[in-house]
Amino acid sequence: MKKIWRYLGLFCLVLLLTLSPIFMIAAQNNPAKQGQETPLETLGEVFPVMLDNQELFTIRQGIGSFSAQERAKSITARIEKIADDDALSPEDLTIKIDPEDKNPSIILGDTVIATITSKDAKLHAVSQEVLAERALAKMKAAIVRYRQERQPDNLLKDAVLTVSATLATVLIFWVIIFISSRVFPQIQRLITSLVPGVVFQNFEIISSQTIGIFSLRVLQFIRTLIILTILYFYLTFVLRLFPWTRKFGDGFLQYFFSALEVISQEIAKYLPNIFIILIIVFITHYLLRAIKPFFTGLERENLVIHGFYPDWAKPTYNLLSLLIIALAIVIAFPYLPGFNSPAFQGVSVFLGVLFSLGSTSAIANVVGGIILIYTRSFQLGDKISIGDVIGDVIEKGLLVTRIRTPANRIITIPNSSLLNTNVINFSVSQREFKEPLILQTTVTLGYDLPWRKVHATLKEAALATKFIVSEPAPFVLQTSLDDFYVSYQLNAYTDHPSKMVYIYSELHQNIQDKCNEVGIEIMSPHYKALRDGNHSTIPENYLPEDYQSPAFGIQSNPQK
Repeated sequence: MKKIWRYLGLFCLVLLLTLSPIFMIAAQNNPAKQGQETPLETLGEVFPVMLDNQELFTIRQGIGSFSAQERAKSITARIEKIADDDALSPEDLTIKIDPEDKNPSIILGDTVIATITSKDAKLHAVSQEVLAERALAKMKAAIVRYRQERQPDNLLKDAVLTVSATLATVLIFWVIIFISSRVFPQIQRLITSLVPGVVFQNFEIISSQTIGIFSLRVLQFIRTLIILTILYFYLTFVLRLFPWTRKFGDGFLQYFFSALEVISQEIAKYLPNIFIILIIVFITHYLLRAIKPFFTGLERENLVIHGFYPDWAKPTYNLLSLLIIALAIVIAFPYLPGFNSPAFQGVSVFLGVLFSLGSTSAIANVVGGIILIYTRSFQLGDKISIGDVIGDVIEKGLLVTRIRTPANRIITIPNSSLLNTNVINFSVSQREFKEPLILQTTVTLGYDLPWRKVHATLKEAALATKFIVSEPAPFVLQTSLDDFYVSYQLNAYTDHPSKMVYIYSELHQNIQDKCNEVGIEIMSPHYKALRDGNHSTIPENYLPEDYQSPAFGIQSNPQK
């Protein structure tokens, strides 16, 4: 059914494209629409008298102040008025000879319909009387035919024929599409299996699959031609049924080719411009192909330029390609058809205003993306921190940057916002300078604990953590001496910055375990414990089996 609707759409498109030039050409060639006398009249131009788009006779000479064209137009209007008035009988039309100039006239009652002059008669090489008789006979027959074709029963019959022809055409289209959609794939597979590909030495120029696809396209093209041919006969038949469209039906093919001729003439006028545009396209295409290997070598580090990083190669090539294509468009623009037309200029101004009003933020993001590329703030896969967002870079575009957090949430940040935000990159030190990242965490403990014991315990906890390297060795800094506690900052190196979230979690677990093993209680710095009678805060699995909470005792004053 989709193919049927596709071809019905093609049918409407072809009908529209075909009839629009036809109406234009018909309007240009319709003598009834011509309102002025042309210079060709002095050379004997002939103007037909028409009824229902059929020629009755021709006018070549004007009378008095009336030109030949005005005479033909006036006579045509009088005949159409008679044909539209059923109260007037065509049998009442007679010929009357003027006693003064001896010119015969076709009259209806006292109204003169047409006068035959000597020059009109010379055109047909007959006498005026004979030409008048012929014109009268054609006029009567045309009026009778005009009225009969507009009778309701005849119009109903034509409508039935139109519906029948439409249904038959749709049925034929369906049969053609139904059969071809099943036969064509089999023919394609047969050709693919029987026809070998074109091979030169060890290089396959054209594969058998390509030949099969090409044969399928040829069959589809033939099917389209058959459908368009059927469509032409259908349109010709339907248009000739009704008197208002019979002219188009009679000259359908002629008008179609006339439209093609008009189109081909317009195309021929632009052939020099098209040739120039093709040259511009050719130069642009091969210029882009010429510079691409240069940037490919920079990207693969086969070619090294001091100060130019490999990750700049692809975006630089894309930007340079965009500039080359934009320059080619600017050069080719004046050679486009209708470039100087007011409509073309108006559309260009409208698009320019629309782009300038609606693309301010987009341009800011593009500029931000370009700056981020060349400042090398981060790359794909880097672990970065932007504000309160920490995650891995999964997309780095000209408009936005996408970050995946440890919770698998995708955060999209406009590039223009990144220019005004500090970006912390945890991966660049390991990737570019081969120096591992230092992870830092702080523990606050009381003054009662020996600091050397604390240092050793924290270092042991760091070395027990996965992805913490032993070289360089971890170290501890005492960052502050506060009122109730000392701040111990543990610094440990890792060569897996992308796993820092999991490393921190395991490191904190190991700090708890190692402190518990050596009897270090990690409590709130402001916590004050009355040890008498209170159980230790260290988990029971780290305490001796015979551990008991100390007794709560009060020392008495012996003096009292």
